[in-house]
Amino acid sequence: MTKRKKFMLSAFSIIFLLIIGLAILSHILPDAKFVGDVIVDGSGTVGAKLSDVLLSPVLGFADAVDVCIFVFILGGFLAIITKTGALETGIKVLVNKLKGNELVLIPILMFIFSVGGTTYGMLEETVGFYVLLAATMVAAGMDTIVGSAVILLGAGSGVLGSTVNPFAVGAAVSSLPDGVVANQGLIIFTGLLLWITTLVISIIFVMNYAKKVMEDKGSTFLSLQEQKAMEKKFAKEIEDAKDKNKKVTLTGKQKVTLILMALTFIVMIVGFIPWGDFNVTIFDKFTGWLTGSSLGLWYFAEASVWFLVMAIIIGIINRMKEKDIVDTFVDGANDMISVVLIIAVARGASVLMGVTHLDNYIIYNAADWLSNLPELGFVPLNYLLHVVLSILVPSSSGLAVLSTPIMGGLANTLGYSVETTIMTFVSANGLVNLITPTCGAIMGGLALAKVEYTTWFKWAFKVVVTIAIVNILILELVTLVF
Repeated sequence: MTKRKKFMLSAFSIIFLLIIGLAILSHILPDAKFVGDVIVDGSGTVGAKLSDVLLSPVLGFADAVDVCIFVFILGGFLAIITKTGALETGIKVLVNKLKGNELVLIPILMFIFSVGGTTYGMLEETVGFYVLLAATMVAAGMDTIVGSAVILLGAGSGVLGSTVNPFAVGAAVSSLPDGVVANQGLIIFTGLLLWITTLVISIIFVMNYAKKVMEDKGSTFLSLQEQKAMEKKFAKEIEDAKDKNKKVTLTGKQKVTLILMALTFIVMIVGFIPWGDFNVTIFDKFTGWLTGSSLGLWYFAEASVWFLVMAIIIGIINRMKEKDIVDTFVDGANDMISVVLIIAVARGASVLMGVTHLDNYIIYNAADWLSNLPELGFVPLNYLLHVVLSILVPSSSGLAVLSTPIMGGLANTLGYSVETTIMTFVSANGLVNLITPTCGAIMGGLALAKVEYTTWFKWAFKVVVTIAIVNILILELVTLVF
């Protein structure tokens, strides 16, 4: 039984409506007061002009240009991989070898992604995996929601329970006011509790859904339009899933291609991990010759160079002509235009928040109100505050710089746990980045997997609420014990 056709707003419309809503809110709240050219913190907001609203997506593009370039080059890289036939054949071989044990892929892959999340905040870097995982799960008899969930809930579990993630925990600790210190051991312990419990909840939820879809295709959460898009995008995988007795083998070139593809992603991950923060200096002297920055100091510019070089190498190994390499790469980049635009528009919401000083107003006034609460009341309401703030400012490092100097200082003054306050921000921000439309990585990844945002929101809502409740209970428990 297929789902009935229903009306759904596009990702672009949802984000634009949010931007308009923020602009309206900036006029409803009190006007900001200035001393010269400097705003009085928390005094009010600056009403958004029409030009601010219209410019925000454009400025969002400028703000996210490094990510956008990476996604374009990633599209070209994946197109060349697809052209070789290695990926398609590799997925067939993997599914055939599993022989009815396809579900085991889910906990293994989710744990791997979660390790990246807790150590270095792996989120935007996961965009390249959505097509790969969507194709794999469809070939295994599941759907694209499962592929998306493995990545998003897997990596998201780790980010939510960050232990040493420098872009969340590190940024928060370094943003504490002078004289306020945090016990790093307690932060890591709390992060481990949040990480493992969230990961277990997510794995159970995803595996239960995947099992239902494998047993009955009519139980898919995808709409009729999404099912058609999935069937068109992954037609070969669906056809192969029907013929599990068909034997396939990888050629020598295809094996080399898959090894190089895996190496490309592994090196990217190693490049993004800030090894210097862990006092690891092994990469400093000999790994910067290609991109100009050694492994551990990479960001999206260096990753873009790496994927471009590897795309060319893989094309040459497969004896593709120069014109074929260029045309295939350009076609792949062209396929990413909608994804890039979604990422840019999503970043526009954060741009408007900064222009109107809405973020500043909310955090200062909320801190003033929370100062009158006992610690057991402070923790859950501080969590809810950061849920709201994270929708408006999805960047963990950006929100850490905005929030921690105020909330960390307030907790210290009131005699509350600074460590719990930091992890409240980290977990709330991680929770929101499982579902918010202002996160470019979510919107871009879902677009690649052919899953509408509204579908993802409805599907993920229950597990997100469950995770939030467990998070708050763990934070309260840590507060009581320590």
